[in-house]
Amino acid sequence: MRRGLGGVALAGTCACALAQEPPEVVVVTATRAPRPALEVPASIDRIEGDEIRDLRQQVNLSESLGAVPGIAVQNRQNYAQDLQIQSRGFGARSTFGVRGIRLIADGIPATMPDGQGQAATFALGSADHIEVLRGPFSVLYGNSAGGVITVETMDAPEVPTAEADLLLASYRTWRSALKFGGQWDGVNAIGDVSRFETDGYREHSAAQRDHFNTKLKYGPLTVVANSLHQPDTQDPLGLTRAQLEQDPRQATPQALQFNTKKSISQDQVGGTLRQQVGEGRVEAMLYVGQRGVQQFLAIPVATQNAPTHSGGIVDLDRDYGGGALRWFGALGAVRLAAGAEYDVMYERRKGFINNNGVIGALKRDEDNTVNSSAAYAQAEWRFAERWALHGGARYTRVNFYSKDYFVVAGNGDDSGSRAYRATTPVAGLLYRLNAGTSLYGNLGRGFESPTFVELAYRTAGSGPNFALDASRSRHVELGIKTVMPGWARANAAYFNVLTSNEIVVDTNSGGRAIFKNVGHTDRKGVELGAETLLAGPWQLRAAYTYLDATFRESFNTSITTTATQVTVPAGAGLPGVAKNQAYGELRYRRAPFHAVLEVLHRSSVPVSDPNSDFADPFTVWNLAAGLVQQRARLRLTEFVRLDNIGNRGYAGSVIVNETNFRYFEPAPRRSMSAGIQASLQF
Repeated sequence: MRRGLGGVALAGTCACALAQEPPEVVVVTATRAPRPALEVPASIDRIEGDEIRDLRQQVNLSESLGAVPGIAVQNRQNYAQDLQIQSRGFGARSTFGVRGIRLIADGIPATMPDGQGQAATFALGSADHIEVLRGPFSVLYGNSAGGVITVETMDAPEVPTAEADLLLASYRTWRSALKFGGQWDGVNAIGDVSRFETDGYREHSAAQRDHFNTKLKYGPLTVVANSLHQPDTQDPLGLTRAQLEQDPRQATPQALQFNTKKSISQDQVGGTLRQQVGEGRVEAMLYVGQRGVQQFLAIPVATQNAPTHSGGIVDLDRDYGGGALRWFGALGAVRLAAGAEYDVMYERRKGFINNNGVIGALKRDEDNTVNSSAAYAQAEWRFAERWALHGGARYTRVNFYSKDYFVVAGNGDDSGSRAYRATTPVAGLLYRLNAGTSLYGNLGRGFESPTFVELAYRTAGSGPNFALDASRSRHVELGIKTVMPGWARANAAYFNVLTSNEIVVDTNSGGRAIFKNVGHTDRKGVELGAETLLAGPWQLRAAYTYLDATFRESFNTSITTTATQVTVPAGAGLPGVAKNQAYGELRYRRAPFHAVLEVLHRSSVPVSDPNSDFADPFTVWNLAAGLVQQRARLRLTEFVRLDNIGNRGYAGSVIVNETNFRYFEPAPRRSMSAGIQASLQF
């Protein structure tokens, strides 16, 4: 197990003038090139593949990201809406999918050019590691201010190996997987295919997910292809507080009436070519993909019949792709990196009447296009033995276009376009106190355009809300990270983020959330992380985040079916954000037995901009244990896992600003899972 504690990489490896890095210092790559964590001035954590898979179900990122300070993953137990992931409060307002955080898999974006991403596309069964970058240096990745999450697929073992997994769990949940890979002459190839099925903790929450991921390496070329198919995933919708207290396993009556569900299909292929050029290195990346989504929403039929309403069924067909060209080199004592990137998405969007679960008349028909072009440059200057100065800037332009084909009486032509652009600089200073300790500070500016989800509706008409502006942010971070060889590794960071033009709900009624910009928000807090590096069988890890996220000025909003305006007072907390989150993990490993005890605490969470209600605080304990049997070519592992061993009832996530007060998505009470894995070398 290794975890990185900071980094923004430029090129090459470290030639530290102080001394050779302690062996426990990990190398991080989320920032495009490998560097020792102590040599770079930013917050980044690395989770190794064995931590992702050992004693875990390998279904959701929430299983392994709880140990990362500054990150909150709300496992909705609703596979129609995916996980809600926050980084320092960014992403909390997303009602489905991930926004404000850049998702990258094997160097290829898993976030669309508008800033919306889906974590379900990550193949955890074949992941080598995950890295999570927070702070100002994440702005160099583009249209996201909260951070970057990267997943790298493992290389195949040299000896061809097949691996089979089977998981059985509560609520008629199961997962099976098959992985095979090896080295054949100059070709390294691995493939991973899995199926996940569940009836769900709640009524009307069944899901089926088929996932395929493969990676092929030949010399300087790496090709990655993946596929995700998730048909007719049921959506139980959120619960009101009264419904939550009455029966947390129920679906809302509207979910059954309108058969709320989502079908997803995504296929993608991409490649990266790395080539040495003189003393430097050039990388080229290309990818293409297709994504289809059909979603049934619970909207009264009378409301859908209004002339400018888009209907209760959303049907999206997307083709997307992009590429990047990057250069890494040096000029004397200065390491340099530069690059250019282009991403594009073509979307065919239709809307239909949801006639109590049956597809009805056409209500929306348009072509949407978004493209993002960017150029960036970074530099690192070690101007003294213990000092290093890092800096960079990125220019980003995001263009939205919409062509409306649904022009009828009472609903005119809603075609339009909008461009967003920003230059986001960042700078960091690092001081090596000694061979095992670094102090650093950084500052930068962030940029987030609206996503197509936030642009989807406007007050007048049914077309996009191109009056919505991008939000912009100023970031400051101070931190320390240290490695005490043979004993422990720890990090601490203080951050302060001021956002202007924050995107919030203007009105939310009739299944249409219309957004607007308001003044400023403050996000300030502390992140602490530590883990032991002891030689014995016991290992301990802990992470704590304090986050005070508030609106600086008051504003009006309407989030009820009656369209009643209410005032959000200055100082109100950002919805979906907990002030305190703590995670602890105690591991024991002595062959052939290993076990883990986990605890997660989260304080109360406001569910709406006016802070009209809060999800209650909770503390949850999990326990897992397993055995490993190793033979010459055969390896068997078995485990059992008990989640929420205290049988605690709580809301695992909230739907912020839900118009019918259905804010709460309950987490399962005590549940059990068991798994077996067999690995055979040929």
